[in-house]
Amino acid sequence: MRDRIRQWLQDHAGEAANFLSFLIKAESTAGLERQAQELVAKKFDELGMDVDVWEQGGDELLKHPYFCSPRTDFTGSPNVVGRLKGTGGGRSLIINGHIDVVPPGELEQWSRSPWSGHIEDGRIFGRGATDMKGGTVSALLAVEALQALGIKLKGDIIFESVVEEESGGSGTLAAILRGYRADAALIPEPSGMAVYPQQQGSMWFRITVKGRVAHGGTRYQGVSAIEKAVLVIKRIEKLERKKNSPLPSEPLYQGVPIPVPINVGKISGGSWPSSVPDLVTIEGRMGIAPGEIPEDAQKEMEESMRSLKDIDPWFSKHPPVVEWFGARWLPGHIDLDHPLMRILTDTYRKVLNADPEIKASPWGTDGGLLTQVAGIPTIVFGPGVTAAAHQADEYIELQSILEAAEIYALTIIEWCGLTPPFRA
Repeated sequence: MRDRIRQWLQDHAGEAANFLSFLIKAESTAGLERQAQELVAKKFDELGMDVDVWEQGGDELLKHPYFCSPRTDFTGSPNVVGRLKGTGGGRSLIINGHIDVVPPGELEQWSRSPWSGHIEDGRIFGRGATDMKGGTVSALLAVEALQALGIKLKGDIIFESVVEEESGGSGTLAAILRGYRADAALIPEPSGMAVYPQQQGSMWFRITVKGRVAHGGTRYQGVSAIEKAVLVIKRIEKLERKKNSPLPSEPLYQGVPIPVPINVGKISGGSWPSSVPDLVTIEGRMGIAPGEIPEDAQKEMEESMRSLKDIDPWFSKHPPVVEWFGARWLPGHIDLDHPLMRILTDTYRKVLNADPEIKASPWGTDGGLLTQVAGIPTIVFGPGVTAAAHQADEYIELQSILEAAEIYALTIIEWCGLTPPFRA
């Protein structure tokens, strides 16, 4: 069976590359996902799946505590889910991929159009090639191989192509609220073929630091918000060291100098070169460790800011104001001895004749929503060069798509169960 699956994948590699190329050409930044989703829905239909297409919305979603998006109107941004029903008696599996991609950035940094879908020397180029249309195509290819070879499964496969992952995951949250559940989930994000049983979460923060304005010629009469902001940043660094001190010894974080970073990404303040600045805003991303409750992480940051009054009396009457805004990703994890972990890692060894790298994800995924909101054990594993994600000249190697597809196909068979007889 394994040989037949591998041969089928090799025979249809060109078709997979072309489909990915078409998917990349269908620009799917936020608000423009419809064309790409129509391609996915058509593929689901060709595979004999029950296809569900809908535009998310409604109070249940918009008022959910974990809803996060810069918009509330999702017209033109449908979710697409395909269900391949099994014969019964097996375990079900969700395959969750996001169709939305980040903007291409400065176009002059690209060698060709970000939406070219160009194929050359075994690589497919364009925005979304790695993150994560390549992984979605790889998983679709696996399902298509099983269908073409007459391999019938006992358990259901629920394939989700969602929007809004790059903005916090409302598409996956909408699918959960729509009732989609399974015994486990697999997310083919670009892990570089490493297995991620843990994914850190993150959330954006804004800290407002106050000073007192004065003329620059008599700056000693004022209080510089910039100078006070330096103390705030040092306190953030102290909090980061505290949160990370026990983590580097964890096996999944070996070689990672800062497992769960707190990143200061934007600072703005002051209004005039000859004036003492009276206001500075600091914005950043706070990592959330797997198993950590986001509200607890928020309290840690807020308490850290309140404690500044102990080193500078100014902060007693003018404490930094912490706000939580914008994107948020929940952390997620699966037990290392979970059956899906065993099946996936064993299959990896059979296909690639090597031990998989098992580590914690350095970024958030929709896996946090699947594990924490839906209670579905979730693993992130997929093809793609992680470093190429969100970069100019983003690409993915066709060979990694085929290797991942073979691993997916065999993992699906063992997880969902095989209905005899096998026909090929």
